[in-house]
Amino acid sequence: MTDASQAISNPRSWTRSLPFYYGWVNVVLASVAMTATLPGRTHGLGLITEPLLRDLKLDRVLFAEINLVGSLVGAAFCIPIGWLIDRLGVRRVMVAVTAGLGLSVTGMTIGPSVTGAGGLLFALVLVGGFGESALSVVSMAAIGKWFQRRLGVAMGVFAVLLTFGFIGSVLGMGTAVETYGWRTAWKGLGLIVLALAPLFWILVRSTPEDCGLAPDSAPATDHASDTPDFTFRQALATPAFWILAMGSSAFNLVWSGVTLFNESMLAERGFGPDVAVEIMAILTGVGLLGNLACGAIATRERIVKLLGVGLALLAAALVAFPTIDGRVGVRLYALAIGLSGGIITVVFFAAWGHLFGREQLGRIQGAAQFATVLASAVGPLIMAQSHALSGAYAPAFFALAALVGLMALAAFVVPLPKLASSQRD
Repeated sequence: MTDASQAISNPRSWTRSLPFYYGWVNVVLASVAMTATLPGRTHGLGLITEPLLRDLKLDRVLFAEINLVGSLVGAAFCIPIGWLIDRLGVRRVMVAVTAGLGLSVTGMTIGPSVTGAGGLLFALVLVGGFGESALSVVSMAAIGKWFQRRLGVAMGVFAVLLTFGFIGSVLGMGTAVETYGWRTAWKGLGLIVLALAPLFWILVRSTPEDCGLAPDSAPATDHASDTPDFTFRQALATPAFWILAMGSSAFNLVWSGVTLFNESMLAERGFGPDVAVEIMAILTGVGLLGNLACGAIATRERIVKLLGVGLALLAAALVAFPTIDGRVGVRLYALAIGLSGGIITVVFFAAWGHLFGREQLGRIQGAAQFATVLASAVGPLIMAQSHALSGAYAPAFFALAALVGLMALAAFVVPLPKLASSQRD
């Protein structure tokens, strides 16, 4: 069935009478859903780490091991969720995953559900699996299934909304933990997430065709910019998929390490806690600018090259950091990391739809998200081991700079994926 006939097949959909494209509603709701992944992310769990350890009487080493295993096992949720999105649609899967996350977060606080290492590991597998893994994939697909021509702009707006969402949720949750204790605050967060499920059921739509609308595709006269629909296997057979997945994973690995140990790394260079706070503020602000700039210029032809630009900035920052000895240098380092993050975030959100189409986008994004979650879990471990073995973070910075630099070079030369005429349906 053609896009035009699909659009006409549902002529009474109320979304057709709106004065704007309904896909933008999905962008806002996707940012809310991605914000709701907070309890499954490192910086979300970090808000309750100290009181949780005191409550459960666990030491830090054991907790770090539990968190690593939970993250690795939870990453596996990405794979079946991608298949379910393509099979059942974004709307149903988003509602189910959001409800699962809300129940998992709430369950951590009820009675004796989490009283030791085993219970905590089970809880973190569910929270991380439904949160950082599954709901992240659904959020990206909620936009990728609607947009093609304006996908870069949509993902740029999504990234900006997400930044404000994370800032607000972290500040609010931090205050709640201090005021009410971790169990009450965490339970409240779980109930809020659970309450989002019916909202998503009411407002989220899986595709424009479900609403009787035509997709946001290229104009009919612009055949050169049409994106063919790759199958999951066809996407995995392209070099571009692997460069994008590995490049984004390398960034996540670095980002998780340098943000988790930010204060310790800066102290090694002679800077105090006040500089650590300043650096985090620069990362956030410059990241927003990177989101907007990259979203405005991201097209199918540019998307992989933009990844190369972001990785090149990241490699330069990693090389420079071990030699920094003044505030100007550390601010330039933060600018480079922040801009790199802003660019690569939008690239990761937008690339899969730009390059591989909408048909099996859930599976394709799920595989990519699986790789990035694994990398995020390993990043802090690499940084910690570097410091433990050598007494400094510099060896890890130099090694990662070389890896990221090679990824940047590959991104500049890798060809765009193409389907042979015999492979098109």
